Order: sequence, then C-alpha cells, then structure tokens
Amino acid sequence: MRHALSAPRSIREVIVDTVIYFILVPMVYISFAVFFIGTALRLIKIFREPKHPATLQVYPEKNPKWLWALHDTFLFPTVRRHKPLLWVFLMLFHICLGLLIIGHIELFAEINIIQVIPHEIFLGQGYLGLLLAIALLYFLFRRFASPVRDLSVPEDYYLLILLFLIVIFGSEMDWARRWYGYEGMTVDDYREYLMSLLYLDPYLPETVTDSGHSFMLVLHVFFANLFLLFFPFSQSMHSFLSLPMNKLRRG
Repeated sequence: MRHALSAPRSIREVIVDTVIYFILVPMVYISFAVFFIGTALRLIKIFREPKHPATLQVYPEKNPKWLWALHDTFLFPTVRRHKPLLWVFLMLFHICLGLLIIGHIELFAEINIIQVIPHEIFLGQGYLGLLLAIALLYFLFRRFASPVRDLSVPEDYYLLILLFLIVIFGSEMDWARRWYGYEGMTVDDYREYLMSLLYLDPYLPETVTDSGHSFMLVLHVFFANLFLLFFPFSQSMHSFLSLPMNKLRRG
C-alpha cells in the first residue's frame, strides 16, 4: 500500500495519521463489503419469504403497466395527492441525490457521455448540496411533531442525521473550492485517491492528508462509511423493493 503521509514527529501525529488512514482506506473497504454482502443477504431472505396469498394489484388496470410502475416508484403520486409539501421535498431530495451520485461517478474518471452538456464537477454550481441539506432538515424536523413523531423509531433519526452530516461535510468541500477559491484539494486529488481504492492500491495524496481542509474529507468519508455499515440492517433496505412492488401492484 502506498501513502503520502509525512514522517510523524510525535505520538499524537502517529495516532492522527493512523486514524485518517483507517477511515480513508480500510474502513471504506469494510463498509462497502458489509453494504453489498448485507444487502444481498437481506434481499435473498426477503424473496424467500412465503408469498402473500392475497393479490396486491390495483384496479382499474392501466397500460403499459411497466410505465405506470415507474410512475408510481419515482413520482410518488399518492404522496402528491395527500401531502403535497412532503412531495415537493421528496422530489427535491431524489433529484439532487441522483445528480450528486452522477458527480461522484465523475470523480473516478472523465466520462464523455455525462459531459454531453459541459459542466464542472460537481453539477449544480454547489447548490445541489445546499438543497439536499434543506430537504433532509425538513424530513428530520417533521418527525418531531405528531403524528409522524408517534410513528418514528430511533433508526429514522439516526439515518437522517447521518445523511445530513454526509451532505454537509461533502458539500462544504465543494463550496470552499467553488465559492471561496480554496484550491487546497482539487478534483484531480479526489480522483487519484478514489482510483487508487478502486484498483486496490490505496494511495493518499499529500493534499488529502495535510491540507487545511482535509478534515472535511475525512469526516465526509467517515459518516458515509457509517451509513453504508448500517443501511443493510435498516428498514430503508426496502427502498430496493419499491420498483418490484409497484410492478406487482400494476400487474
């Protein structure tokens, strides 16, 4: 394994460097392993459960059924009819999240098809992270009032707080670079780090470990790791089944 950590001068520096390395390298591999293996096992368990004897199909039928299943999954029509404000924030959350995922994919390498409309990384000029954080705060605060509070469990708050911290620390790096001219870490530095993980030859560029803003990356990755570790064992796992369930409902 390669790394660019400078020679430590004290026990404190040794501890700090070790913690940074653990979060940015071994913990990332552990988190993704738990996420993929845990998710696969949960899905296998769910699909092996006895089938519900009653039909879940909705009537009247609408064709094409696959298109209506996509409509139900991604446009949340029931929420739109009954809770329009919640629907606005749900749509805002999912659109921003999808675009930020694309941005993270671009951090691994330049992808020409994504650059059909030329843009800088990340998309949205820094505002996607801000909008996503606002949406998460809405989801969190609405759980402090009845009737949502009565239906909430600690897991709901934990996941929302984790997501908020991931978004804030990740977005702050983009805001610092884009809005305040902070060039301590560039897109190329992130790309070098991520590609080294992908090729199983971990390397931490000096800018990642020693720049004045590196602690934001460490915190962003740390909370993302916690989210990946917890997600397969949460009720949110059922989000993977939204499309299959809506296809079943539509026939």
